[in-house]
Amino acid sequence: MSYIDKTLVPGEKVVYTTRLHWIVMLGHIFAACVLWAMGGYLLWYALAHAQMEPTSRHWAEYGGAALLACGLIVLLVGTVRRNATEMAVTTRRVVIKTGIASRRTIEMLLNKVETIEVSEPGMGRILGYGSITMIGTGGTSEQFHKIAHPLAFRSEVQQQIEKLGPAAQADALRANGNGSR
Repeated sequence: MSYIDKTLVPGEKVVYTTRLHWIVMLGHIFAACVLWAMGGYLLWYALAHAQMEPTSRHWAEYGGAALLACGLIVLLVGTVRRNATEMAVTTRRVVIKTGIASRRTIEMLLNKVETIEVSEPGMGRILGYGSITMIGTGGTSEQFHKIAHPLAFRSEVQQQIEKLGPAAQADALRANGNGSR
């Protein structure tokens, strides 16, 4: 069960979830490939040069195996990092959780959301990732990078705000200082 599902209040439902885009894995994938190439080369070298001194051959074999294992660890770290971030829009709030051992959560009630700014670089528009900045009524600003489908996230937040109804929207306007008393 995800963090978001555990923290739902009675009557609240998750309407949209997203996560970090796969692009956050590129550095980890590149590093793993480099480590695997180096480890594979060391193992091949040790096997191709059987006439080497046994101690040197064993060091090459162990070094190659260690590099292969390190590549796997680097890839697993990237996967855990990506999966440790949860982002959701519920019928009442926006919830974003990052981290596993040390956790950071942002929970903003929908009627307190003033602005959601979306920034997509050129490749982000093509591949479907970008950054969002959520600004609350008190001027609180929270920024999140490399989110999958940021426009859909913003759209869902806007739709849920519209569904809150006129009373909740009037409360949000009053809190912003834009409403009459």
